[in-house]
Amino acid sequence: MAGGWTNDGAVQDQIDDSVSDAVERARSQLGNGAARSHCEECGEPIPEARRRAVPGARCCIACQAERDARRDGAGGVNRRASKDSLLR
Repeated sequence: MAGGWTNDGAVQDQIDDSVSDAVERARSQLGNGAARSHCEECGEPIPEARRRAVPGARCCIACQAERDARRDGAGGVNRRASKDSLLR
């Protein structure tokens, strides 16, 4: 259902684009290649179990948790441009 100046299916297109962006962002954060033996952040050894469980692991668990916490605060994309988002 379109509303006003939007095309039919515009809302679904926004949803599809948001999902595609999230998938692409997640894929870009996956490790590739061989896992490192030592954390690139703190230099501590990365346990063998983590290197087997996470292909391409570059950080120890503690440093990866810190990275994830920083990234989670970044927020997403508001494609709807609501009045509230425009006021920020």
